Amino acid sequence: MEPGGRRERRWRQLQEPRQEAAEYYRDHRVPQRMEEALNALFPLRPADLYGELANYFSKFSKAPVICKVVGRKVIDGVGQPTLEVEIYCTVKNYEKRICSTVMSFHSQISENALPETSEADEKERNDSVNTAVEWVNDSLNTMLRDLKPTDQCKVDEMLGDYFTKQAEFKKEIEKQEEAAAEVTLALTSCTPSATALPGGKKAAKPGEKVSAAERMIPPAEPIESVLCGSLAIGATSLAIAKAGATISRIPLYLHIALMKHDQDLPKEMTLPLPMVTVLNCEKIPPAKLKLMKEVMLIPPVQLSLKQGIERVLDIQKEMTRLLESPGKVQSSPRLADSKKGKAHNTGKKAPPRALKRISHLGCLITACDNLEQPLLLMQAACNNLGLELGTDMYLAINCAAHELMDYVKGKYEILTGMFKSPDEMVDMYVELINKFPFIMALIDPLRKEDRQQWNNICCALGSKCYLIAEDAATCISKLKTDQNINIPTCSGVVLKYVNQTKVSDLTELTGLLDGQRHITILGSPDGESSDDSLVDLAVGLGARFIKLGGLSRGERVTKYNRLLAIEEELAKNRTLREANLEFIAFDEESQPEKQLSDVLPPPTQDSLPPQLSQLPESSTLT
Repeated sequence: MEPGGRRERRWRQLQEPRQEAAEYYRDHRVPQRMEEALNALFPLRPADLYGELANYFSKFSKAPVICKVVGRKVIDGVGQPTLEVEIYCTVKNYEKRICSTVMSFHSQISENALPETSEADEKERNDSVNTAVEWVNDSLNTMLRDLKPTDQCKVDEMLGDYFTKQAEFKKEIEKQEEAAAEVTLALTSCTPSATALPGGKKAAKPGEKVSAAERMIPPAEPIESVLCGSLAIGATSLAIAKAGATISRIPLYLHIALMKHDQDLPKEMTLPLPMVTVLNCEKIPPAKLKLMKEVMLIPPVQLSLKQGIERVLDIQKEMTRLLESPGKVQSSPRLADSKKGKAHNTGKKAPPRALKRISHLGCLITACDNLEQPLLLMQAACNNLGLELGTDMYLAINCAAHELMDYVKGKYEILTGMFKSPDEMVDMYVELINKFPFIMALIDPLRKEDRQQWNNICCALGSKCYLIAEDAATCISKLKTDQNINIPTCSGVVLKYVNQTKVSDLTELTGLLDGQRHITILGSPDGESSDDSLVDLAVGLGARFIKLGGLSRGERVTKYNRLLAIEEELAKNRTLREANLEFIAFDEESQPEKQLSDVLPPPTQDSLPPQLSQLPESSTLT
């Protein structure tokens, strides 16, 4: 009996796991799904049977969840430290690296900064990047674990709460410091004349007489403080968005478009027009011109992006040739024979001096002596190629006027020794656009504090070109939440994905701008990386323009190549729609002193036809 009993026990020991296994697989419907898979695949007889079986069963697997977020310090395109964030997910029971993103550190690169200022900026940058790496590897890594990378809104909400707590903690520390240095802070928080001033201009010395003009201009607002480590928030949010797109097996721009339109994908998408920087006008001696920080080319909407980029490259080559042969800038027979050439070609102005250096913006650096030199150079290059500015190509100018204010005189220094008041600046721009009607956009033509002049210039030129605010929109998260932010009346804003900006901030803000019929421009910071996510953001958000710098330097060309790839993909899918541009005729009685929904006032119905070739021409000034 004992041998038989042992055999029975052994048989039961073997049967129990089998029964448990059978119940386990039945509970998960494995036999049923296996039968369905075999029946479905047999008629197809795929070459890779096990590959097809894996694909079939993968749709029943659990959704990937975040298992690790890694931050590290890397180097950007100008050799400065910045942050990279990597996302790891648990995919089919295994840890897998999904994607990474490199956050561009937002710091304006000054051409003539003092050594001590540069050292302080470098220390601040290093501290911020180190803090951001610590945030990502510690707090954010723990906080985001087990979340789905496709749940962008929940992730961004958690990131926003974390940032708020860190900001409040910093405020508590600052309050303690204020108690110990109340007198010092009272002195340093006075008007700009008592401290270092924007644009590197010196303040008036104690006892020195201050002109009446200085008292009349609005003082510069304090520089917006940036929380140390804040770029961890923006970098993590963008990395999560990229991971969500990868998990969903769709391009990032479609993932962003679905987020913006509540998962309702538009039937057609429009590519943003590129603002390609071709000239960077140096502001240090012997150069005299200070007003034009960037001169940009914008291809017409009738061209494909590929055709537009090729045309810009041709113009850039011709400009380089003209700069290397200064005597030929004004001698083009096509320019002399053209209608516009007769109006503008005086033959008296010397050409710009080519310094044969490439700016960190990816374009040629030149030294100009007057306002018309770079414009005439562009005009000559286009005419030599048989192109006409205003029809075959357009210009945009980044004036960066906030860098030009001399607070002692209360005026802008547009040329060395030449100063203009805010009202005189408006008159100058009206004259400039009337003389060169092929200028499509002026970026930062005035400081954001000169609200009345912004209102005046929009009323005067809003129906002829875009008046864009860039300096006023550097902090996107505050732009979205603070109803009292100082934004002037304008045609639109340049948005930069920096610091604590989150992807959901961009989708919400661009939706607001779209509702107000104001244009959105996605712009790259001065210090760039080779991460091309900005292009997908611009396409997915439906930005009107994209401002990436010049067609040199790998970190900028990478983004143009990405834009070309998206154009090819949309054209192949027949979902590419031609851009439709129109200018806005502003109501002369619109008031800029209102909340965010009114700060960007609704336009009137008057506008130009959509085709850019019908830009209005005003009489040429003598």
